[in-house]
Amino acid sequence: MMDSITRVEPKAFRAERTKQMDKLRNRLYAKLRVILLERGWLFYIIGFLLGRAVILSVVSPFAVAFLATIWLVHKEKTLKSIVAVLLGALSYSLDHSIFIALAMLVFVFLGGFFKKAKNQQVLIPLFVFLSTVATRVFQYSISQQLSPYDWMLVFVEGVLGTVLVLIFMQSIPLLSPKRYNPALKNEEIVCMIILIASILTGTIGWELYGASFEQVFSRYFVLLLAYVGGAAIGSTVGVVAGLILSLANVANLYQMSLLAFSGLLGGLLKEGRKPGVAVGLFVGTFLIGIYGNASQLVPSILESSIAIFFFLLTPASWFKKLSRYIPGTEEYTNEQEQYLQKVRNVTAKRVEQFSNVFQALSNSFTTVDGQVEEDQESRRETDYFLSQVTEKTCQNCFMKERCWQKEFDKTYSLMEMMKDDMGEGGKLNRKTAREFESYCVKPKKVLDAMKEEMSYFEANQKLKQQVMESKKLVADQLQGVSEVMEDFAKEILKERQHHEQQELQIVHALKKMGIELEKLEIYRLDKGNVDIEMTLTFYDYHGEGSKLIAPVLSDILKEVVVVKQEEIAPFPNGYSYLAFGSAREFVVETGAANAAKGGGLVSGDSYTTIELGAGKYAMAISDGMGNGERAQEESVETLRLLQQILQTGIPEKVAIKSINSILSLRSTDEMFATLDLAVIDLHNAFVQFLKIGSTPSFIKRGDQLIKVEASNLPMGIIQEFDVDIVSEQLMSDDLLIMMSDGIFDGPKHVENTDIWLKRKIRDMRTNDPQEIADLILEEVIRTRSGEIEDDMTVVVAKVMKNIPKWASVPVYHDKAQ
Repeated sequence: MMDSITRVEPKAFRAERTKQMDKLRNRLYAKLRVILLERGWLFYIIGFLLGRAVILSVVSPFAVAFLATIWLVHKEKTLKSIVAVLLGALSYSLDHSIFIALAMLVFVFLGGFFKKAKNQQVLIPLFVFLSTVATRVFQYSISQQLSPYDWMLVFVEGVLGTVLVLIFMQSIPLLSPKRYNPALKNEEIVCMIILIASILTGTIGWELYGASFEQVFSRYFVLLLAYVGGAAIGSTVGVVAGLILSLANVANLYQMSLLAFSGLLGGLLKEGRKPGVAVGLFVGTFLIGIYGNASQLVPSILESSIAIFFFLLTPASWFKKLSRYIPGTEEYTNEQEQYLQKVRNVTAKRVEQFSNVFQALSNSFTTVDGQVEEDQESRRETDYFLSQVTEKTCQNCFMKERCWQKEFDKTYSLMEMMKDDMGEGGKLNRKTAREFESYCVKPKKVLDAMKEEMSYFEANQKLKQQVMESKKLVADQLQGVSEVMEDFAKEILKERQHHEQQELQIVHALKKMGIELEKLEIYRLDKGNVDIEMTLTFYDYHGEGSKLIAPVLSDILKEVVVVKQEEIAPFPNGYSYLAFGSAREFVVETGAANAAKGGGLVSGDSYTTIELGAGKYAMAISDGMGNGERAQEESVETLRLLQQILQTGIPEKVAIKSINSILSLRSTDEMFATLDLAVIDLHNAFVQFLKIGSTPSFIKRGDQLIKVEASNLPMGIIQEFDVDIVSEQLMSDDLLIMMSDGIFDGPKHVENTDIWLKRKIRDMRTNDPQEIADLILEEVIRTRSGEIEDDMTVVVAKVMKNIPKWASVPVYHDKAQ
């Protein structure tokens, strides 16, 4: 028991100590952040070093450019920054400090004079150029006459100061504690490197045991960024830092090659972790040292050793934090994925909230059809009806007290029976009429009043029914929108699911075939709804996605899988993207033929075929009433609305009711359109017909012919109507034939067009949809001796079992597995 306690206590103690160390470290980082960034000490240190920075022996564009950037970005830190820059300049030389002080004085004067001017970001670089050039010309003109070389240096110094302002303006904001977006652009990375190299220039002349500070820290930064960003970032840091340092000290010109090569080599060896990057710096140091001045080899090795020492001591957490800012790193990718995930979750939540809103609105329009409420409503309507009648008749009758006080139940019952008789057939029951005449002293007056009031009552009932139907349609529409938005929210939140067994099988199978798989994402493996994405590399792509990978997936998942999307790299061994999904169980091949009245060009008939989501295929024919352009306009508008609404995912029945409401309310003209719609489910070949004022359709199955018909008025005649849906189960090789009334009623001298059409369709020797459509149209026109007396349209679809182009490839497993 004591042994177990002694074993547990150190673990708990270590965990507590680690927690305290983390808390202490976080507190220290927060304190440093406040001191360096919020209080501005980092800017003052940078200002001090940039005040010392000089290139080409006499050119110093850094100090004024830094002051201008602070003036623009952190104006409240300007005064302290001026003091820091002056202290740095004084540590270099008195002449240098005088120049820096005068140049900053001129800049502050110009900046203050034009502080209310617009476009400060354009004026500030110009002020830097003027202040630097004017001060340098004044300084040179006092001591000596300016030579052409001096004029060139003055111009170069002014231009460099202007450019550095633009660079520092992109670098200094990155140090802000309020920066929300951690991702850096490539331009920002280069600007930051230039700022770091400029700061290191201010350390030139500082040595420790023969090791130069600028060389140690420049190599440290090369190691750091090569380890984080790879060869591209490492070599860029080396080139920029080496170039600026060599301008400050010509003796360091060879250092540019050393830093650039070390950054490149260290980035290439970053897979070896820190030791690999350190080896890259050592190799670069030896090669450049041997190639250059051999006397500088030992100090150079010492400088590289110190840089590597600092590099190895750098905490791993620093690398992770820095990696978040560098594009191409794993941490940067994870940061972007987390951001995208957050945006996706927020978007899906908002869509789901809108879906709930539409659901609530739909519920508010839905009427609860309880029997109790119906009885109560009917009782209230009867009471109101009788009160209107009695107000006109019984109110002034001398028998009022006897009828409505002493014998209320009998009076109410008789008048209610009379109301019901009038409402049902318009005529009173003789027995009820005689009973009422013997009971009431003014039966004729009461009867006339009831007939008059009945007309108002029936009109009110019709209006109420229309309102109820309108509310039901609005409720259905809102419910449809809610369902579409809910499905959309689920689609946004589509997550990568874990299917370890299938994933191992896929990876193993592709490896056996020699296909290099870079990334595999399995989203769904539901039957008929497979969703898989892959990133692969091909030296030369020859359709392996559909020829090899899809058949292998079909064998693993036991269903037909096809390529849904592919983006192939244009160069060898590039990354290619392939998306795979379930193939449809059935495919549809269509054909259509039409002719306008009199052989004209404008037909009142219109037809369309629509590929809907969720594996559905729709065919529709619309016949505008009459002929000509107006009829065509009605039929085209009907199909346009149908296509737009169906493609949103709203149910077909709700879509048709919505279109009918739009057409009936859009115009007062008596222009109507029929609609013949067939929606085929490609997963099981189940078809639903919605026929609105249209002619029958036919299904040909071998020698058997099935007639499909329904009775609904054309669209636009009445605002509310019930849609009858007729369903059929299709088989493979079935032919679905839809037609307008010009075809169905077109044959001349034919007593029964139904039997005639069935015989013609049954006798056709071809199964090609286009040939059948052409033959039916031709046969109808022949019966009329070539005359076309109405618009004619016929659409034929052939439903076939989907047979994949490539057979599935069996996956063989090793016996060891």
